[in-house]
Amino acid sequence: MASSLILSVLEGSIAFGEKTIFEDLTFHIHENDKICLVGRNGSGKSTLMNVITGDKELDAGERWQLQGVKVGYLRQEIVTKPGQTVYDFVFEQIKAEGEEALHKYKVEMVIQPLELDPEDRMDRLSGGQLRRACLARALVEEPDILLLDEPTNHLDLDVIQWLERYLKQYRGAVVCVSHDKMFLANISDKIFWLDRGRLKVCAQGFAHFDEWSGQLLEQEARELKNREKIVGMEVDWMQRSPGARRKRNVRRLELVKEARAKLKADKSAFRRMMSRIQVGEMEDEVQGTSKNVAEFIKVDKKFTDETGRERMILDKFSMRILKGDRIGILGQNGSGKTSFLRLLIGELTPDMGKVKLAKDLQFSYFDQKRRDLKPDDTVKHVLCPQGGDYLKVMGKTRHVCGYLKDFLFDPALVDQRVGTLSGGQKNRLMLAKVLADPKSLLILDEPTNDLDMDTLDMLEEILSQYAGTLIVVSHDRDFLDQTVTKILAFEGNAAVEGYIGGYSDYIAARKEKSAPKAEKTEAKTQVKKEEKPAAPKKIKAKLTYKLQYELDNLPKRIAKLEKEIADLEEILEDSGLYAKDKNAFHHASHRLGYAREELEEAETRWLELTEMQESAAGS
Repeated sequence: MASSLILSVLEGSIAFGEKTIFEDLTFHIHENDKICLVGRNGSGKSTLMNVITGDKELDAGERWQLQGVKVGYLRQEIVTKPGQTVYDFVFEQIKAEGEEALHKYKVEMVIQPLELDPEDRMDRLSGGQLRRACLARALVEEPDILLLDEPTNHLDLDVIQWLERYLKQYRGAVVCVSHDKMFLANISDKIFWLDRGRLKVCAQGFAHFDEWSGQLLEQEARELKNREKIVGMEVDWMQRSPGARRKRNVRRLELVKEARAKLKADKSAFRRMMSRIQVGEMEDEVQGTSKNVAEFIKVDKKFTDETGRERMILDKFSMRILKGDRIGILGQNGSGKTSFLRLLIGELTPDMGKVKLAKDLQFSYFDQKRRDLKPDDTVKHVLCPQGGDYLKVMGKTRHVCGYLKDFLFDPALVDQRVGTLSGGQKNRLMLAKVLADPKSLLILDEPTNDLDMDTLDMLEEILSQYAGTLIVVSHDRDFLDQTVTKILAFEGNAAVEGYIGGYSDYIAARKEKSAPKAEKTEAKTQVKKEEKPAAPKKIKAKLTYKLQYELDNLPKRIAKLEKEIADLEEILEDSGLYAKDKNAFHHASHRLGYAREELEEAETRWLELTEMQESAAGS
């Protein structure tokens, strides 16, 4: 039975000044829809959320909402009142006499699973606790349409999994923006994709996004080629026709010019959409030659909490970290993950035992609290603390504005104060600083909070090339699967368990470990009965459409760069150029260096993608 329509927007358009945010915006929300809203940074996700709430009016078009439908919104910004308790904040909008029993039930159903104390004061909570309080408030209000903006930020894995179960059973519609791909895949049954000012809708969940979006982009590429042929034919007619005939067909000439301009703009927008963020190649080797990076030897560590009770973080903990290890750390908030990192880098000392570090150890540390960012520093000063406009990025000299564009910054922000940046911008700036010159040990403490998917994809690609020792604390399950080969799970009460593989392997191992003994015995017996284990089913892999598009277009880019280099070299062969035109000489010599670097990067990338294609074909 089809669910009822509760909100609809038809042929809407919104512009800020001369910039068009949406055109022909059309979508429908039905009761019980579970929608993931995806799109590049700056594509208009927040604006669309405000259209749904009614806070943002359409410049044109129609918005319809079923009478009596309530819309709730978990926003990024948090406003609290001095002295207000968590309980009063959560129930502020829905207080009513005689509903104390209902509120108590909701405390048990929502507030406690989010690890909040109803009596705590809001102005004394940490940033993560404040986010959870806002999430609790959004959930207990039970609106007909629940809008969630990055709901998994600062949640540990158990709470994220609880939230997934809660949203699956939620009786209203949900529209969610999140960088957590596994979370979106688990909760959604519909996709809203914001792409270059248009909203595209898929009647399947996020698990199908890559396949569906790839098909749309492939279709768009074919349509652009067809349009290019038609416009080419018209331009050819225009150039061959006698002047008198062209004068008689003024309207046709205008249409040809309009079509050519529109095609050029559409092709440019498509290329920007298909472009990948490039940060450069990692060195095959990083500084530091010791095989043993660090060793924990029977380490004890405990803290005294606010109630005066001692809490054990590590108990006779021993572990060796080897060169090249890729370790993912997960566990509940307060279980000791950050303390483990601080012991590793020497900010804390163990109560008992010893932490031995390699003599030549150098580390880069991404701190989730961003303590290295000073509010009064400019963005440029963070990346170029010694002054100037250039910095070393993985051994190459880069202009600070060009490097900031890699991390989705507008170069105009280069002189902006750090204190004025959003949480996502601060995280991207910290990543840019740490990843410009990563040392032999790279430590990332919750790097994915407040990141968009484009930056997350870029981060995964950089880490896949990193040749040093990697330690990542994260609650993003897909990110852990893509980046680490070992899991260190902090289970609480000083219990720390190690697992081989990524997050999925960790979950499989835990299930096997917790399975009843009889089931394990039966499974082992079944394996013994089989004369030969069945060969694992091979999954035929192939390049994604975006990567294939990049590979197909690299030869043209390489040829263009080779021609540009040859032309520049010919210009610079003129021994009198400097005397005749200093600016032309400086421009040509400066551009020649960059063009050679770009050619080298393009050729390396072509080899890399060709190897990936051959590997996929042979799988």
